[in-house]
Amino acid sequence: MSPDPSTGTTYDLAVPDGQGNPFEQRDLRLQRIRDRLRNAFWFIPSVFGLGALLLAILVGRVEALHRLADDVGYLGDLDTARLVMTTVAAAMLTFMGLVFSITIVALQLASAQFSPRVLRAFLRDRRTQSVLGIFLATFVYALVIIAELGIAGRNDQPDIAPMAVSICFLLVATSLAAFVYYLHHIGLSIRAVGVIEAVAHETRKAIEDNYPRTGRRLRGFEPPDLDGTVTVLRSPRAGAIAAVETDGLVRLAVEHDCVLRLLHPVGSFVSEGAALFESYSGTPPKVEHLVRWVDLDTTRTMYQDVAFGFRQLVDIAERALSPAINDPTTAVQALDRITDLLHRLADRPQPPGIYLDEQGQVRLVRPIPDWDDFVELAFEEIRWYGANSIQVSRRLESAIEELLEIAPPERHPPLERQRQLLEESIRQHFPADIQVRARRPDALGLGGGS
Repeated sequence: MSPDPSTGTTYDLAVPDGQGNPFEQRDLRLQRIRDRLRNAFWFIPSVFGLGALLLAILVGRVEALHRLADDVGYLGDLDTARLVMTTVAAAMLTFMGLVFSITIVALQLASAQFSPRVLRAFLRDRRTQSVLGIFLATFVYALVIIAELGIAGRNDQPDIAPMAVSICFLLVATSLAAFVYYLHHIGLSIRAVGVIEAVAHETRKAIEDNYPRTGRRLRGFEPPDLDGTVTVLRSPRAGAIAAVETDGLVRLAVEHDCVLRLLHPVGSFVSEGAALFESYSGTPPKVEHLVRWVDLDTTRTMYQDVAFGFRQLVDIAERALSPAINDPTTAVQALDRITDLLHRLADRPQPPGIYLDEQGQVRLVRPIPDWDDFVELAFEEIRWYGANSIQVSRRLESAIEELLEIAPPERHPPLERQRQLLEESIRQHFPADIQVRARRPDALGLGGGS
């Protein structure tokens, strides 16, 4: 706990290694690896394929497995077994091509109808990756078993066939079941509500990780004055700030006896040569040492960037409200999830964005989106693009009213401002006899009537 010099009150600040810090992030090196593997469409299929390779080698080389299958399953000779394996390998290659083609079509539909930013939800879909992995595993298994059968034939070991083919039949049956499931799953995934819920689900998890309920709300707090010699440190390369590892930056600031200030929030794109940090007092660190603790990626990610989840949902709503699509119901479905996310944020403490060393001295300051930012992001653009839709106006009115009921009083001003702007929009875009209905809160977004 540190005293606020302006009010004398106390507030919680971040200390290294999570000591008493409810806002501290987990080790980002592991998070980066996990997030990249999660986004890699190839990872799970590769694991399945490697497992099938090891299984095929095991079946071909362990004699105890050969004897285990003597009285069950396939009882043919090696030549017939080779024919079966060859047929299975060719069929699985066709299946993989079909799954890949369907996935590409789904990606194109999602990009055109919703937003290019939702494609990551499809690429991260473990069920699609697992289906492709099952097909790949069956193909790899059949291919390796063909080679093992050739070795067995030369060594006069026909006992390999029963177990090898029996396992292959099991893999084929699993592949067929997976293909039927995949057709069902992809049909659900390309629905508007499926895409919206996938984005919302990931955003909920990001809120839990980055805005935990365990912290204490800071009262009467003002950021510390940064004084002393200031040095601007510029980014050595372009990229979006995907994450910041605060512990590493605090340790670096301690080593150089300085205070670091990150100039951009997570999610911002930084151009090469643009100002990235300011260093106060002490000796400024080298910028190449700083960027080790700042994840500059090609695109935004969600694990520290809650605003990116809101951005995707707002983009979906805007696309639905465009004249080309004209689908206000999809915009209302996006607003349903946006309201739920704001509901989760409404009573959570705001991370201070100030980090101390073990002696309680400020070492790092960084901007973090607050409640006002999220409210503006959630409603501003949807209100603008949905100005002519009574359905959207009524759902916005309902969302603001609901949030005013559950948000603490100090968080009412941005909601009141949005309600005032909505009232002005309704007066400008609707005839007098429609304005009363447009102002009526409607959680269902019916768009008229009662």
